[in-house]
This record gives sequence, C-alpha cells and structure tokens, in this order.
Amino acid sequence: IGEKFVQPPVISFEAIFEQSTANSPIVFILSPGSDPASDLSKLAERSGFGTSRLKFLAMGQGQEKVALQLLETAVARGQWLMLQNCHLLVRWLKELEKALELIHKPHPDFRLWLTTDPIQDFPIGILQNSLKVVTEPPNGLKLNMRATYFKISHEALSMCPHSAYKSLVYVLAFFHAVVQERRKYGKIGWNVSYDFNESDFLVCMEILITYLKKAHEQNDTRIPWGSLKYLIGEMKLNLFHLQTLRRCLVFTQTLRSVTTPRRHAACGST
Repeated sequence: IGEKFVQPPVISFEAIFEQSTANSPIVFILSPGSDPASDLSKLAERSGFGTSRLKFLAMGQGQEKVALQLLETAVARGQWLMLQNCHLLVRWLKELEKALELIHKPHPDFRLWLTTDPIQDFPIGILQNSLKVVTEPPNGLKLNMRATYFKISHEALSMCPHSAYKSLVYVLAFFHAVVQERRKYGKIGWNVSYDFNESDFLVCMEILITYLKKAHEQNDTRIPWGSLKYLIGEMKLNLFHLQTLRRCLVFTQTLRSVTTPRRHAACGST
C-alpha cells in the first residue's frame, strides 16, 4: 500500500505550529535521543518570531513557582514557553492543569510546549486538550540519516569552503547514525548508556567547520584527522567508554572508509 505507511514521517515543526493554538499546549512524548528544544529554536528563527520571546525551563525540584510565573508572563505577552522534562514533577502537573483551566483569553501568539517521557500519571486533562507529538526514533541507518539531514539547513551545508566539508558532513551523519543504532544492543553496543542526541551532532559539525576552515585559510590540503578523531570521537561522543584500541579506530576508520581516497589523497596523520 505504499512506503509511507511503514516508515515513520520526519517531524515537521512548521506543520505542528500550524495546527497549534494559544489555548492548547503541545506535548512532546520523548524517545531516547530526541531534542525538540533545538528544533523549536530554529522554528522561532525561521518564522520571524524571535528567540528573545522563546523561553525554556528545565523542570526539577524547586522550579514549580518559576514555571507558573513564566507561564503567566508568556500568556500575557504572547511568548513561547517550553517546560522540559515534565515527568520529573508529576505531582506538580496537577497545578499546571488547574492554571491552564484558568486561562481564558491568552495572547494569540502564546504557545506552551511541554516535553515528557512516557509516564502513566500524566494528567488526562492536559492530554485531552493538547496537541500530542510522539518523537519516534528512526529505525535503521537510512531513516536515521534522513532524519539528520532533514534538520541540516542549506546555509549550514555552505558554511565552510573546504572541498571535503560536505563529504565529511555526510560521514559525520553516517557515524552519528551508527552510534545511535548500537544503543539497541544495550551493554553489548556501548558499555555505558548515552543518548548521542542532536545536540552532540551539531557540536560535532561546529568542530568540523572550525578545523576545516582553518586548514582552508592556511592552504593546507591535509585533513586534520588526529584533531577530529580526538575532539569528536573521544571528547564529544564519549567514546572513552570503549577500550583504548577500539576508540582510536572506530571514528577514524568510519571517516576514512566513507570518504573516497582518490578525492582526498593528502591526509594528515592519525
């Protein structure tokens, strides 16, 4: 009956925003590795809403009053408010439900975004009146890479003039998909559980841009494999969970196996 019925769609925040209203919160039911906060910031920039009117609050002990104050301000001024990890304060969500019931004429621009892990005690009243978004993790390398590239803008792919940049972005997306797929094998995949989320990928892209720009400005044709291996493979992606020999090989070999030797013949040492 068609591929679209068996493959999960890539979440479009523009479509979510178009369906949302000021009177209904948007609830993200999270899966491991998902990070709607960064996507929401990008949506605010693209839509011209402005990141200054977008407020974030990570929920936890002692944040109850702060959250209600931010909610009151956002309703009056037409801000976007994201309350993250609401599952950490399940009891307080009853107060949030009551506060939302008292809101009758919010500013038209107001939006409330909530993120939570799947839990049984989430208030039914909030769920019934909300737009619910389930962030399913991509299944398989192809879907994982598709989801990653869907979030990379054309501007980001043009930020570095180095000839190897786009190829290495592809390699980085491939490597990111590999480390995420290994999570399904538990301790056999990784010794220590880690999300390897979108924030990690974006920071790795910044590292890639910084070092390739520097090489391009110095007319250095070599790719700084040693620096990239250490900063991305060991520091940022926490591959120190692996044995010393494996962590030295896993990132560098992934990079070199996907890039074409003929195109990038001159390489720095590992």
